[in-house]
Amino acid sequence: MSALVLVVDDDRLNREVLRRAVEAAGYLATTAADGRAALAQLRDPGPDGPVDVVLLDLVMPVLDGFGTLRAIKAEPALQHLPVIMVSAVADDVSAVRSIELGATDYLTKPVKAPLLRARLRTSLATKRLRDVELDHLEQVDRVGRAAVALEDGRFEPDELRPVAARDDALGTLARVFTRMAHQVAAREAALRAEVDELRIEIDRARRERQVAEVTGSERYRQLSSDAVQLNRILRGGGADDDS
Repeated sequence: MSALVLVVDDDRLNREVLRRAVEAAGYLATTAADGRAALAQLRDPGPDGPVDVVLLDLVMPVLDGFGTLRAIKAEPALQHLPVIMVSAVADDVSAVRSIELGATDYLTKPVKAPLLRARLRTSLATKRLRDVELDHLEQVDRVGRAAVALEDGRFEPDELRPVAARDDALGTLARVFTRMAHQVAAREAALRAEVDELRIEIDRARRERQVAEVTGSERYRQLSSDAVQLNRILRGGGADDDS
């Protein structure tokens, strides 16, 4: 799927020129007439999906390029988005300020097609590398959370299924971790069963010991003798009857 470039410029003709240049370079293009409209589109992507690069005019009403750039870089979901500033004036001060605010590059109008293609290609390559890095960090964090969950007895194998499906070293780690987690769970279940059996045996032994202590006591023997005598009386014999 081709990358999507957002062209932001308050001048309709400039927007159209840049849009055509972007499409001629082999990318999809969408447009916005000012900074606020651009931010709304970035926050709520349309049917073409999220924007990959922004071509941002510097001088605009409503919200200028600096304000728009500052807003983009202030939002965690957008701060890694490449932004190429575009200005009608070759102003080193504006270029430096743009870079300091987080812009990827700075172009002057009229933008030359070969230069635009090169800058877009570079910005997209940087974004792809950053996307891979962010994805890798997210999956590493998922493995870390799974380790904590395993330690707390809350681990669910499905939590690592997306990571284990990867064909890189991280996927191998997730698969090994999942196997180890299953082994640990099996050992814990076996250990719990052994503990339960041991508890039953201990309870049985305790009861047998208590019975032995009772039956072996002098009081129990006396009560047994009295019971024998009482049984004889009830059967019609006297307590001292030897017949």
